[in-house]
Amino acid sequence: MHILDEFVDEERIAYFSMEIALRNEIPIYSGGLGVLAGDTVRSAADLELPLVTVSLVSRAGYCHQEINTKGQQIEHPDPWQPEDWATPLDAKIAVPIEGKMVWIGAWLYVLKGHMNGQQPVILLDTDLDENSAEDRRLTHTLYGGDSTYRLKQEIILGIGGVRMLQALGFQIREYHLNEGHAALLALELLRRYAYPKEELRPGESPYNLPRVRDLCNFTTHTPVEAGHDKFSYDLVQQVLGDFIDLATLKLLAGKENLNMTRLALNLSEYVNGVAKRHAELSRKMFPGYRVKSVTNGVHPFTWTHPSFAKLYDTYLPGWCHEPELLARAECCIADEAIWKAHQEAKQQLIKTVKEDTQIALDPALPILGFARRMTTYKRPDLLFTDIERLQAIARQQPFQIVLAGKAHPKDEGGKRLIDLLHAHQRELADSIPIAFLPNYGMDLALTMVAGVDVWLNTPLPPLEASGTSGMKAALNGVPSLSVLDGWWIEGCIEGITGWAIGDGKEGEEESALLYQKLEQVVLPLYFKDSNGWIAVMKGTISKNASFFNSHRMMRRYAAEAYLR
Repeated sequence: MHILDEFVDEERIAYFSMEIALRNEIPIYSGGLGVLAGDTVRSAADLELPLVTVSLVSRAGYCHQEINTKGQQIEHPDPWQPEDWATPLDAKIAVPIEGKMVWIGAWLYVLKGHMNGQQPVILLDTDLDENSAEDRRLTHTLYGGDSTYRLKQEIILGIGGVRMLQALGFQIREYHLNEGHAALLALELLRRYAYPKEELRPGESPYNLPRVRDLCNFTTHTPVEAGHDKFSYDLVQQVLGDFIDLATLKLLAGKENLNMTRLALNLSEYVNGVAKRHAELSRKMFPGYRVKSVTNGVHPFTWTHPSFAKLYDTYLPGWCHEPELLARAECCIADEAIWKAHQEAKQQLIKTVKEDTQIALDPALPILGFARRMTTYKRPDLLFTDIERLQAIARQQPFQIVLAGKAHPKDEGGKRLIDLLHAHQRELADSIPIAFLPNYGMDLALTMVAGVDVWLNTPLPPLEASGTSGMKAALNGVPSLSVLDGWWIEGCIEGITGWAIGDGKEGEEESALLYQKLEQVVLPLYFKDSNGWIAVMKGTISKNASFFNSHRMMRRYAAEAYLR
C-alpha cells in the first residue's frame, strides 16, 4: 500500500499555513499563528475531519533563543532534520521564480491524534539537487530574509502547494487560507479554472472568479494595516513575471501594491476574523467585505497538564472529545481536587525555573505569568511602569513573576524589551523574585500556563486579534488578569473567570488600573479567601475552557465554511 493511499481516497479541505506547531521538536513555528494551526490540525484529527495541511519545511527553523549574562537575546539557527520525523515523497513540481523554474519536493508528516485520528501534513522543500544554491535555501528559514525572500516563499507555499497536492493525487474540495501568506494559491486556481480562449468575447476576462471564490475560505489574523504582507508590483513582476496579467492583479490585490490580505478577501467566498472584536475591526479596515467571526480556541488535550487531564478523566469522562463537558467542573469536582492538581503543575514550573535560571520560587506565594512573542504592542513592560508602586504592593502581599518569549531577530524593539525586563529583574531582585525562561516553545508554554497562579495579558488595544495563551491557562484552572482586547472581551466575566484591567475605553491609564486590580482584588482573594480563589479557578474551567477550544472552533468551520 502506498503511504498516501489512505489520505487520497476522499475529498479533503486543503489547509495552508506558513507556520505550524506540530510538536516541540519541530521548530517550524514562531508563535500564536503556528500554534493555532497545529491545534486546528489536532482537532481535525480528533474529530476525523478530512483535512490536508500544507506548509514549508523550514529546515533551519525559526530561531533558538539564548539569553546572555547581560539579559540580551542572542539568536541561533534552530535546525531540524525532516528525515527524523517525516517521510520523503516522490512527487516534484516546479514554480516560476525570476524567469526560471524552481523545483519543489515534499515531506509527509502524519499528525496522530490521541484518539486514533490521523492528519496528513505536507511540508514543501526546495533543497533539491535540481535547484541553484540560492533557491535551495528558499524553504530554510521561517520568516527570514528580505521582502524578496518572503515573496518567493509565498509563491512556493501558495502556487507550489496547490500544484503539489495535485501531483500527489489529493482530491481537494476547498482551500482554507490561514492568514494572507497563502493568498497566491488563488492565482494558481484562476489559471487552472480559466475559460477556454475560444469561448471568450473580445476584451472579456479569461478568469472564472466565481468558481475560485467558491473554492476558498480565508481566516485573517491581523487587526492593523501595517501587519498585512504587501509587495511592490515591480518586485512582483521581477519575481513572478506575467503569471497573472498586471491589470487583473491590481484589480484583485490593490492598485498601489500587492496586498495579500486584499487578494485573499477578493478571492474567498467565506472570510472570518478570529474574535468578535477582530471581525468588527476587519470590516472597518476593509469596508464592503463580509467578515464573520469564529473566535479562536486551543486543543484541549495538548494544553491540559497531566494532573488536570487525570482529574477530568475521573470526573468528566469524554471531555477531550466534548470539551463542553468542562462546564460541569463547578459542580462535579471538589475544591481539594482542583487545588491538588494545580499544586502538581505549580511544582513542575518551580522545578523548571530552578533548573533553567537557578532562581528558587516559593510554592506558598502566587506566581504571575507572562509569556508570548516579545514585541512592542504586547507591552510586557506595563507591569513595571511604576517600580515603587510594584514594590509597595509586594511588601504587603508578596508575589513572584515568571516571564518568557522570543523577539523576531529583526525586531529591535522586541529585543530591547527583553533587555528591559532583565534590567527590572536585577532592580527588583531583593523585593520580587522574577525569572525569565529562555527559548519559549510548546513544552515550556504548557509548563507555564498550567503552573502559574495568574495569567497576565497586557496588549495595546485594539492590536490583539485574539490571543490564545489565556485560553490554555483556562484549561488548567488559571484565571487571567488582562486588558479587554481580543478574546478576553468575550471570555472575561469579572471575578468569575478572572479580571479585566480597565473597561476597554481609550485613554485609560492601564498601568495604574493594573496595580489597583492586583493590590485590591487579586492578591487579597489569593491570600485571604482560598475558597473564593478556587471558585474563580472553577469558573475559569467551566466558563472558558469549555468554550474557547479548537474543537468548538473546528465544528464552526465545518458547519459554516467547509459545508456551505
